[in-house]
Amino acid sequence: MVDAPGTAPRARPSVVTLSSWLLILVAVIQVVNLIVALSVVGTIRDVLTDAYAGTSAEGAADIAYVFSIATAIVSLLIAAGLVVLALLNNRGKNASRITTWVLGGILLCCTGGGLLTGLTGGMTGGTATGDMPSPEEIQRRLDDALPSWYTPVNLLLGLVALLALLAALILLALPKANEFFRKPKAGWEPPVPGGAYPAAPGHAGDPSYPGPTGDPSYPPAPGTPPPSTPGGPPPSAGQPPAGPAGQPGERRDPEPPPGS
Repeated sequence: MVDAPGTAPRARPSVVTLSSWLLILVAVIQVVNLIVALSVVGTIRDVLTDAYAGTSAEGAADIAYVFSIATAIVSLLIAAGLVVLALLNNRGKNASRITTWVLGGILLCCTGGGLLTGLTGGMTGGTATGDMPSPEEIQRRLDDALPSWYTPVNLLLGLVALLALLAALILLALPKANEFFRKPKAGWEPPVPGGAYPAAPGHAGDPSYPGPTGDPSYPPAPGTPPPSTPGGPPPSAGQPPAGPAGQPGERRDPEPPPGS
């Protein structure tokens, strides 16, 4: 947001700066989660392929693999969007603050749901249908195949991202942040009493105006008296013109002819 003319530049409050740094932290966690997920996506595909082999859902492993790649791309786009929103929030863009609330609310629901699923043990509940294995059997195979650090790291990153995002959204709603994002009103300056105003264009007092008080090369109008010399009074009617040194000229009688 650009300040209106005549207003002092606004100082960014610390709550807005801290909120932006928290948004950038959430974006970094999104990238780390993406790297962690891509490191085990092949293992998950192999486990699902083996679990659903010979069943009616034999192609479920390929679908889950494509879904994981699409989710990774969306996570990368969300991380880039959070960084852009953080930079715009620092500049006082109210539209970016509203977008941050909307996107942050969606992320809170997704992150909270992922944490709840991880804490409850992943795919639980339900029974085997037809020739397909039960969700508990699939989760057991995944726990055996995945590294031991995968689940704790996933839960820790999700918890930190959830708390950082919640704090960032709350900081943007504080009164100091509201004052920063509010559009400032243009200030009004009263005129100075007795202030000098420039001469209007085309006026005789304007140096750019051609004439006796302007350009000296411009011929004076008919009937206009010649300008006075510096330091002397203006010549009056019938007075002889001034001499070379600015003194009145001397009147000389005509010389008599020789031999008179």
